[in-house]
Amino acid sequence: MRSKAEAAALPDPDALHPVPNKPRIVFLKPLLATMPGVTNCAVGDFTYYDDPLHAKDFFRRNVIYNFQSSGARLEIGRYCAIATGARFMMPDAMHAMAGPSTYPFGILGGAFASALPLADYPWRNAGDTILGNDVWVGMEALVMPGVRIGHGAVIGAQAVVTRDVPDYAVVAGNPARVMRRRFTEDDAARLVALAWWDWPAARVARAIPLIVKGSVTALEDFSARPD
Repeated sequence: MRSKAEAAALPDPDALHPVPNKPRIVFLKPLLATMPGVTNCAVGDFTYYDDPLHAKDFFRRNVIYNFQSSGARLEIGRYCAIATGARFMMPDAMHAMAGPSTYPFGILGGAFASALPLADYPWRNAGDTILGNDVWVGMEALVMPGVRIGHGAVIGAQAVVTRDVPDYAVVAGNPARVMRRRFTEDDAARLVALAWWDWPAARVARAIPLIVKGSVTALEDFSARPD
């Protein structure tokens, strides 16, 4: 006999609006597929953005200064929840600090550009911005360029994340700092090794009670069972 999780239809990760009658919630992977010009972003299945006014404008309004000239990427894992107004700043916003002035003269063209072409301007590239899987990003948080946020992390509302965040850490403030760890380092490592977010969606559905409120050991025991 099938379980309730097996009998019910699985959510479609390719549905733009996964929750009936809730246009404020969008899955970001299918939204990205509608924007062929955005080639430096990647999003995993079941990651959503919640915004009552601008849900479908995420890659225009929330991935800021993404001129795609720095070569940097934004990569967001699976099962992430991103609240209204959270933003991700790309390295294209980072003016040079190699000399006395940070002013980007060349963008104005004319004599300013010919004096120092943009191709020769010493832009600072902070590298790729990476969000792991199962990350919760709070309302109006700002993630700065080149930051790596670990699996299972929680980013507090209006936090300004300027440095890497460990797996299963809770950070808040400006600049954001670790307020607490959701699990010990050993248990966090065990959860990362389990990588439940990589399981088939049907298996995830069966494990949801353990994923949401079970222990690490119980989830390991479930993982060891044959499908």
